Amino acid sequence: MFLLCPNPYYELRGAYLDIALKILYNLITDRFFLQSLQKGEEGRGFADMNIVGIAIASLASFIVGYLTRLFWASWSKKGAESMARKILEDAEREAEMKKREALIEAKEELHRLKSELERQNREKKVELQNLERKLLQREESLNRRADMMDRKEREVKEREKELETLQRSLRERESELRELINKRREELERISGMSSKEAKDLLIESMISEARKEAAVLIRRIEEEAREEAERKAQEIIATAIQRCASEYVAEVSVSVVSLPNEEMKGRIIGREGRNLRAFESATGVDVIIDDTPQTIALSAFDPVRREIARIAMERLISDGRIHPARIEEVVEKVRKEVEQSIIEEGERAVLELGIDGLHPELVRMVGKLKYRMSYAQNVLQHSKEVAFLASMMASELKLDPKLVKRAALLHDIGKAAEQEMQGSHALVGAEIARKYEEPEEVVHAIAAHHGEVEPETLVDILVSSADALSAARPGARRESLERYIKRLERLEAIADSFEGVSKSYAIQAGREIRVVVEPEKISDEELSFLAREIARKIEQEADYPGQVKVVVIKEIRAVDYAK
Repeated sequence: MFLLCPNPYYELRGAYLDIALKILYNLITDRFFLQSLQKGEEGRGFADMNIVGIAIASLASFIVGYLTRLFWASWSKKGAESMARKILEDAEREAEMKKREALIEAKEELHRLKSELERQNREKKVELQNLERKLLQREESLNRRADMMDRKEREVKEREKELETLQRSLRERESELRELINKRREELERISGMSSKEAKDLLIESMISEARKEAAVLIRRIEEEAREEAERKAQEIIATAIQRCASEYVAEVSVSVVSLPNEEMKGRIIGREGRNLRAFESATGVDVIIDDTPQTIALSAFDPVRREIARIAMERLISDGRIHPARIEEVVEKVRKEVEQSIIEEGERAVLELGIDGLHPELVRMVGKLKYRMSYAQNVLQHSKEVAFLASMMASELKLDPKLVKRAALLHDIGKAAEQEMQGSHALVGAEIARKYEEPEEVVHAIAAHHGEVEPETLVDILVSSADALSAARPGARRESLERYIKRLERLEAIADSFEGVSKSYAIQAGREIRVVVEPEKISDEELSFLAREIARKIEQEADYPGQVKVVVIKEIRAVDYAK
């Protein structure tokens, strides 16, 4: 830094020279000035002495300044050299420190790499040990399997030897049995005095006699069927109507379940000291069941309309989150109006679907109300619509007015939608309601007579009653007791198992068919038909079943041999 700057020595020397020149100039000008002031000779000598003194002083000042400048330059040079040496020493120390830090970092990196390599070596060693252990286990397993295969092979060879011995024994036994059978046949022919051909002829004659008896029974059955032609025709009509109509039913109970978003909602539904719960039950007329079931509450009521109103209202209150008595009453009232409107719309939809016109609005509302009524797990509205379709189809086959029959069939269960204050069976109550709203007398009488409480008088009464029975009794419409169903199947199987020679029996097709497996060594081919007939007769005598039961007797013989 000192070497890059201008040399102060030369600057100081130039400054002193300038000062000296200025002093000499001042002395010269002062001499002329003094000469002008001094007029006498005596003053000239004194002035010259002053000029010489001034010159000597200036020269002395110059020399002192020059020496001072030389000393200052020498001192500055020594300071610069000292500073340069210090800078070099600092640079050397810093370089030494950098070198030491670099060596330390290199050693640390080397130590880290060494540790990483050692860790990887350890992992590889553990992995190799695991692989070696697995290979040893696999080798042991293969050795065990090889030993097992050797044992199995020895066992198979022993079994083959046993089978060969058994086959030789069976062939010898078979030849002995043939000889014994021939001897027995000869002995029987000798004792009976008949040949085998004569015995076969006798058996054929007995079978012919049995067949004639069966033919007589069949002829008698055909005559009975001929007398029942009208009944069969009615059954055909009914079957055609059933095949053309298929409805779905919704199984419901007296309890509706509402899901909750969390367990805290139960406390909000109950409210402080149960006021929300009491307000809800009072407004809807249902019982709210809150138990330990997680995130679920139940609404219980025998009136399905009230239960539906309560379910919708509860779901809206839970979704809204504002649950207090005033809000509960507001929501319940709003939902009640909506459900009432939906009942009317459902009744109008059913009437429109069936093509019935001129029905009183109150009857339409009661028809829609049947949507929320169940009878033995069968939806009453769907049941009424199905009865209307079935009855109208049968009426068309019989050349009757299908619209009148359909009207009576739709309204036949209208008494189930009546208020509880009305007394009597639903058929009689429904007839009174239809008469109140000026329905035709044929419709009123059909409603009253569809359960036999009033004697049927017209074909309309009979068709409505028949269609009602068909809709309620067809498979899948109403639930059958599982216990009763199982007992019926077990009874069929027990009857079949009671016969000698039966190995196993299976009731299938919901009890409409039973398959009987017999032991082939006990039942011959000729006896299969007799066994099937006997089982069918016993089922007719002892079992209770709908329709008919098909009896299938199966005899199975399997022949097994081995190619060597």
